[in-house]
Amino acid sequence: MLHIEKGDKTTMIQPEPKSTGLSSLLADIDSGRIKIPQFQREYVWEKKAAAQLLDSIAKGFPIGTFIMWETQEELRAVRNIGNHHLPETPSGHVAQYVLDGQQRITSLYTCFQGLSIERNGKIEEFSEIYIDLEAGEDDEIVTVDYDESEPTRYIKINDMLYGKITELVKKYSDEGLENIDRYKERFKSYQFSLVVLKNAPIDVATEVFTRLNVGGKTLTVFEIMVAKTYDQSADFDLSQKYEDLIDEIGEDYKTLPSSTVLQVVSAILEKECTKKRILKLDKKSFIAVWNDAVTAIKKAIDYFKSYFRIPVSRMLPYDGLIVPFSYFFYHHPDRPLDRKREYLQDFFWRVSLAERYSSALDTKIGQDLKRIDAILKGQMPSYDYEANITEDKLIEQGWFSTGRSFIKAILCLYASKDPQSFADGTKVHIDNAWLQIATSKNYHHFFPKAYLKEKKEEEFYINHILNITIVDDFLNKRVIRAKAPSVYMGDFKEKNKELNETMKTHLIDLDEFGVWEDDYDVFFEKRAERVCSELKSKLIIQAKTK
Repeated sequence: MLHIEKGDKTTMIQPEPKSTGLSSLLADIDSGRIKIPQFQREYVWEKKAAAQLLDSIAKGFPIGTFIMWETQEELRAVRNIGNHHLPETPSGHVAQYVLDGQQRITSLYTCFQGLSIERNGKIEEFSEIYIDLEAGEDDEIVTVDYDESEPTRYIKINDMLYGKITELVKKYSDEGLENIDRYKERFKSYQFSLVVLKNAPIDVATEVFTRLNVGGKTLTVFEIMVAKTYDQSADFDLSQKYEDLIDEIGEDYKTLPSSTVLQVVSAILEKECTKKRILKLDKKSFIAVWNDAVTAIKKAIDYFKSYFRIPVSRMLPYDGLIVPFSYFFYHHPDRPLDRKREYLQDFFWRVSLAERYSSALDTKIGQDLKRIDAILKGQMPSYDYEANITEDKLIEQGWFSTGRSFIKAILCLYASKDPQSFADGTKVHIDNAWLQIATSKNYHHFFPKAYLKEKKEEEFYINHILNITIVDDFLNKRVIRAKAPSVYMGDFKEKNKELNETMKTHLIDLDEFGVWEDDYDVFFEKRAERVCSELKSKLIIQAKTK
């Protein structure tokens, strides 16, 4: 008996041990009764490994137990094995999904059916696995090696099981035929061991799967929900729906995680988005709300792009911010105006600058959904944490690393100003592909690193968010290089007559920030004042509640 702890409850499962022969096992796969669930990994065994498995069967050795999950639930399953198309489970029959033993059971099927498997552009012929009719019991009976000079020594597994007697008699000697009959009987009489979990809930079944794959693949919540929500009659395949959503969103926000999408649906249905809550979502309710949830996600992303002017998803301080904003737009399809807009702006910057979602994300989003409910009513939410921004905090927390929400929030501020190219004043193009690391093409140290190192400036102040500007990629390496700001800005001033206005889109004043004097201390201090002032204007300062 298995004891699976799920939350505060312990589920007891009585597995049913069974055995089955080769013909029954293959027939159940062929008929669609045995299925491979989508959350299983791809078939990865090479032909040599499959041959070793068959060699164990030829010698009567145990090959391990198959763990099957028998359920009335219709899951998304891997329908095809290699080039062989498998049918749906017949009407009136219950499917058995393979929880443990997928690689072994797939190997058996591909070998006995003589299938081809295409991987990485190469085709492996699993029909080319042979019985060595002259091998001793201690030798390798099943092999992938075939000596063309001794054709009567070998027989394909598939031919041994299903070949016509008239054809075999023509090729093999009496001794060879006796060996063929002997091995054929061994395969056909071999009993495969199965343990069947009947009618266990999907979260319990996937927990069993995860435990059986210790050190291997742990299922994600999304993989489980893909299996759980699959509905052929409703034409609902979560995996495909998610891919469609990413395509519709486009390149700018294509890094939207599948886990965030699940959190949005759960927030809408249950006002919670913990893993436990997501796994308990009702299938029909999930499918019913999907289209509206997708619409809300698109509106949230559009709001980030248009109102906050955050052009790409990698700049978003947290993917989790999409959840409360999607929840808002689900309940408020129109763009927010007046107080609601101000309260949403305050919420966004408060979460980002306080680095709120850096821990206990699910729990904090659940708390914040109540704050979004207040905003939906036109009320200012109360907060139990501060988000006051000071110049000292900005300087102290300013080490430039794109993995931190505080830094991403400052980058969002920079991007919201629609930064212009130093060269000609055109809008800087920001690309997701360039924003994965702090050395990206879009990030430029206004006082170049090499220049400041020559001046013996401390590394912390060199690689500081206050020294970062967002530029076009070609400016960073090829034009500016390690020149002093007064030099390269002087060059740009000759080309761009509106350079002073251009630099204001970077929150830099060329005349007041010590740029022409190459005075980094003045630049650092003045830019801290400007950035801090801009951030304060985004927040509604209020007393911290207890």
